Amino acid sequence: MMNDDAPSPVIGADLIDWGHRSGPAFPTLLARANTARIEGLGLIRIRQMLEADLPPPLPAPLALRRPGEVPLHVSIRAEDADEQDNVDKVLATMAEVLKTPTVEAGAVMPDACPAGPPGTIPVGGVVATRNAIHPGMHSADICCSVMITDLGHVDPKAALDAAQAITHFGPGGREQGQRFSVSPDLMDYFRANPFLNGNRMLHAAQAHMGTQGDGNHFLFIGRSRASGRMAMVTHHGSRGPGGLLYKHGMEVAERFRTQLSPATLKQNAWIPADTDEGRDYWEALQIIRRWTKANHNTLHQVVVEKLRAEPGDRYWNEHNFVFRRGDLFLHGKGATPAWDGYAADAGGLTLIPLNMAEPVLVVRGRDATHALGFSPHGAGRNFSRTEYRRRMGAVTPAQMLAAETAGLDIRFHAGTVDASELPSSYKRAGAVMDQIRDYGLADVVDCIDPYGCIMAGDIVPHWQAKRTRR
Repeated sequence: MMNDDAPSPVIGADLIDWGHRSGPAFPTLLARANTARIEGLGLIRIRQMLEADLPPPLPAPLALRRPGEVPLHVSIRAEDADEQDNVDKVLATMAEVLKTPTVEAGAVMPDACPAGPPGTIPVGGVVATRNAIHPGMHSADICCSVMITDLGHVDPKAALDAAQAITHFGPGGREQGQRFSVSPDLMDYFRANPFLNGNRMLHAAQAHMGTQGDGNHFLFIGRSRASGRMAMVTHHGSRGPGGLLYKHGMEVAERFRTQLSPATLKQNAWIPADTDEGRDYWEALQIIRRWTKANHNTLHQVVVEKLRAEPGDRYWNEHNFVFRRGDLFLHGKGATPAWDGYAADAGGLTLIPLNMAEPVLVVRGRDATHALGFSPHGAGRNFSRTEYRRRMGAVTPAQMLAAETAGLDIRFHAGTVDASELPSSYKRAGAVMDQIRDYGLADVVDCIDPYGCIMAGDIVPHWQAKRTRR
């Protein structure tokens, strides 16, 4: 600590010793303190001058919930030993999630499967919290979503060819000269939000428009059973912008976790919704949602124009997001909102894709209380991608693809089959459909039967590709 005789400046450590906490107010406080120092005030007088700006005392750390204190609604059943093992792991990880102090209730969908170490919200998990937004509960793939466009009576091969010519799978964004434009108004929203205004973020928002990523993301062409017309369905999220927002959000949430609940698992850290950071993060999520919808729209509209199609309806829904309902924040990780008006652009119908050899379901949600108002987002898995590949034995991915997708036009952007996306890597589609019906989660109003699809394929991870080049 400095003494009154020393002319050295006031520093951040002094403010902390006086009871101030690091944050946005620090530069202003230091400037005031050092102006007073230059004018001849001693440290005791400066400390007294800044006492009016002391933050309120920190509350006592929040205690973890006791096992069983928070209700968990389970809408999943096992068909065999593998599924039972999967369900057991899902329930075990949800039990840890529900210890988080902010949580009011949880739910598990029929497509649930683990998505990380114990205590991580599973795919097919829903968590309701009060005054808290948990970035880890929507994950890095913020606003992962599906969009459908009725293409009319077009040739399905021509539609898939047109889509293949313009879509972009794999890491990174589009090269300069091959990018799609982003609305200037949307970019202005990015610049105005403290979570979204960095140079890397703004570059990603431009370069990643019109891209789909990898993994289970796809572009699907199929025929509606109800109308006989062809349709295009895309599945992907917010790409680089969403990943950067997630990282920033987790950093902010971690700062709050260390103050409010050090016993909470790091992946379940939260941003209090009633703080400036919480309000900014909520707004950032809405902006990322707009960007993601525009990303889907870009691909759909270009295909429509290439085909000179006469399109019908187009609608979409997200299934990795945070929704506000009353005074609760509902975190859906791989779960589809199933209540009317969940968003301003919600039209009442949502989409549930199953696997590349099965239809995309068009459903009307039933807002089931026992599911916290959600339905599944897909078919889910019973074991990891690595375990699935191990069980394949000597059978090649190409052989399995031919056996499981006979008569379908399945394309991989990288040219190599991704075995972990084959139909048999997922839960049995019929069982998921039965559980949607039996648990009263949604009503199927149409099925889009597959003609074919495009997926990323078995892309070499960027870190491994760099190592190979060396």
